[in-house]
Amino acid sequence: MTFAATILTLYPEMFPGPLGASLAGKALSRADWSLDTVNPRDFATDKHRKVDDTPAGGGAGLVLKPDVWARALDSTLPEMGDTVPILAMTPRGKPITQGRIREIASGPGVTILCGRFEGFDERLFEARPQIEEVCLADIVLSGGEPAALAILDACIRLIPGVMGAASSGVEESFEDGLLEYPQYTRPQEWEGRTIPEVLRSGDHAKVDAWRKARAETDTRLRRPDLWERYESARVQSASDARRKQKDTDQ
Repeated sequence: MTFAATILTLYPEMFPGPLGASLAGKALSRADWSLDTVNPRDFATDKHRKVDDTPAGGGAGLVLKPDVWARALDSTLPEMGDTVPILAMTPRGKPITQGRIREIASGPGVTILCGRFEGFDERLFEARPQIEEVCLADIVLSGGEPAALAILDACIRLIPGVMGAASSGVEESFEDGLLEYPQYTRPQEWEGRTIPEVLRSGDHAKVDAWRKARAETDTRLRRPDLWERYESARVQSASDARRKQKDTDQ
């Protein structure tokens, strides 16, 4: 099954962009995934093809018109169906997670609305509640296109066959709630720094233990927010296991 991506953007020339190169580009040429862009300007009804207007109540910038963007989105729905998630890139959205990326990548595709200017008229989300408002992080971009490219890249790399080795998509940061362990390669010594001895030992059990310990340490020091969630999940899992064992003993 081909993973189908539909992008609503005022700048369709930005796609596929970097996704036309490397592994994603090869996968696109093999039809492992497909890409379609929709320009909301094509759904404007005035002679100037306006897709935005001044903010109600005053203020700087322009706001994307709900009627135009709704018509553009609705034009994709019969083809994409109800099972395809619809994301709107906006700084007001919920940060997307690797877990959500994996859910999307396992499905038939995704539709992404690329915000611009001061963002979308709120009524678009009220009228189309299936739209998920998402962002990459607590940053503001000039538009949603770079964020859409990042999300597509995250999804495409999980499509079976795109990256080659199946474990390549699993042993990564965020996949198990932790940052990934540090990586090393040849030369064995560089500028007086050597690869940790355990990684040269050939003892896979010791290597796995070292990697797990470093992943936990780095997550605790660099991302206390991730570490807190990881610890909470681990405590809950242990509590559930003890409860199940108690029920079995009874």
